[in-house]
Amino acid sequence: MTPEIKAFDDAVASITAPGQPFELNTVEINGVQYRNFAGMPANLGEYFKVMLGHAEKDFAVYLDERYTFAEGYQHSVEIGAALADRFSIAKGDRVAILSRNNPQWMMAFMGALSIGAIAVPMNGWWTTEELDYGFEDSGARVVVADRQRIERLLPLVDKYDLKVIAIDDCSGLDVEVTYFNDLLADYAGATLPAVDVALDDPATIMYTSGSTGHPKGALSSHRGILSALYSWMCMGVATKIAGTQEQRDAELPPAALVTVPLFHCTGSHSAFLLSLVVGRKMVIMHKWDAQEALRLIEEEKITWFNGVPTMSAELQAAAETTERDVSSLTEIMAGGAARPPEQVKKITGTFKKSAPGIGYGLTETNALGAVNAGAFYLAHPDSTGRAVPAVTEFKIIDETGAELPAGERGELCIKSPVNVLGYWNKPEATAEAFIDGWFHTGDVAYLDEDGFLYIVDRIKEIIIRGGENISCLEVEAAIYSHPAVFEAAVFGLPDERLGEIVGAAVVCKEGAALTVDELREFLKEHLASFKIPAHVFLRDEQLPRIASGKIFKRQLKADYTEQLGLA
Repeated sequence: MTPEIKAFDDAVASITAPGQPFELNTVEINGVQYRNFAGMPANLGEYFKVMLGHAEKDFAVYLDERYTFAEGYQHSVEIGAALADRFSIAKGDRVAILSRNNPQWMMAFMGALSIGAIAVPMNGWWTTEELDYGFEDSGARVVVADRQRIERLLPLVDKYDLKVIAIDDCSGLDVEVTYFNDLLADYAGATLPAVDVALDDPATIMYTSGSTGHPKGALSSHRGILSALYSWMCMGVATKIAGTQEQRDAELPPAALVTVPLFHCTGSHSAFLLSLVVGRKMVIMHKWDAQEALRLIEEEKITWFNGVPTMSAELQAAAETTERDVSSLTEIMAGGAARPPEQVKKITGTFKKSAPGIGYGLTETNALGAVNAGAFYLAHPDSTGRAVPAVTEFKIIDETGAELPAGERGELCIKSPVNVLGYWNKPEATAEAFIDGWFHTGDVAYLDEDGFLYIVDRIKEIIIRGGENISCLEVEAAIYSHPAVFEAAVFGLPDERLGEIVGAAVVCKEGAALTVDELREFLKEHLASFKIPAHVFLRDEQLPRIASGKIFKRQLKADYTEQLGLA
């Protein structure tokens, strides 16, 4: 154990001791004992009140909109009151949020949770067909949405009797909407209805693409999300005490550049919800663009950045030749895919005052798992870090479920109160993935002697494209729905910018004709654009098989990786 690791672990022990800010106790959830933060608020609605401690500071900046923390909190209260009064939303009812990132997304999220409703952030890139599944599965009948998404919702409004709260102008659309700003005006100065919300009550349904065809709705409790937030806070305080990361200039107010979608846990939890407690201004990008990011960093004095590794690489490349002052930026985080060690060196070379970092987490763990930053990251640039303290445990198991020693590869399992309650409407999938309090990630990994985690491979059939999970089976099902297709296999191909891209090998039925462009055009009706294969390989011969008769995807992936010169 290095002196830096010991200093950090000692700091964690000191601040989690009895009577300290992150005091630990034990809690039982569904018959399983967990370490737990004793001092958490009663629910997320209570947590949101921390915003009032930063009342006059900037809360959110988006295009020409700017709100203080006091305004942001009050508007969330007003939306919560409107949901309860005008839309009869009660505890446990689902409220969907379907929009690009904006302050209204955040206000709707807080408003729904404050009245005990279950917030359902939906993927803003989903097609009408994918949204159809989301509303059927979640049972949400009220949706807060922007015009672009409402256009995709039009065929579903009558089918599900949806009540639509529109964030922006929907004139010309054949749909009845209630405008977000009108609700704020109608309920100006409102207070929240009294609702008894417990820590273990459901809070959110976040959809995640795994190895099955349709996305699964990960159902989190208030405790799960709060435990993640308190874990990151605990880590931040311990890091400061231990001095394992250079601290930013305390004179500079914290400010985050929000680039990742809020419908992902990374965006909603680490970028958004964690900002509330530290009074961190959130500057929301309308669309990712490295030059625009540099402008906002300079003008808004951004201190914190988080995005998929692609974004930090593009930001670093743009910053090499910029004349803008980006010296305020002190934390450059990444997640959703591996960041090449060489990129770590480039970031530290370009952003002299910045500490790069990377995180590992899943929707099922409320984005919390491991974090690698500061001195630890520079020493272990190919690791995703150690388990975030102090309530999360890792273990690596073999095919029999036996725990493996340090250095040996197996499936990573995570035990923590941050873990979600299970999958909405999917008891069998829940029972398979969550066993005795341990979430089985489907990721092949190993731990070193100091607890640093190294992700090696995946067991599940998923592709991670720029941080977005894509189910191979879902894409295959869409391809098979084309009448000309006989068989298909979908697999990930390496990509320098996005980490992975989608590849597909397709065999047509005898006598049928199909071009790559025709297949892609067909898939647009069934899949979000990021799921459509970047490379389609039309073959005449049957796809290769393994002994069991299954398609030999590993061989296809290796062959086409070599053919494209991507190896």
